[in-house]
Amino acid sequence: MRHATHSARVTTPMPYVALGGRMQNIPVGPVLIESFGKRSIDIVWGADGQNFVSLPIEVVETAQDDGRIVLLD
Repeated sequence: MRHATHSARVTTPMPYVALGGRMQNIPVGPVLIESFGKRSIDIVWGADGQNFVSLPIEVVETAQDDGRIVLLD
């Protein structure tokens, strides 16, 4: 299994469905994007990396294409 981690920046709040079905946002700011060779990508944020969400690859690719996520490395 291939693992890759990238530094990135979220440029506008990104909505996602949290546990329990509640809508949350990934806030504007720095994030880590981690791929483990599966059909989802983990996005990690917070001062201590205390927040994360797994999103389908297609959602992350669309966010990159739209400029909502900008890779920094």
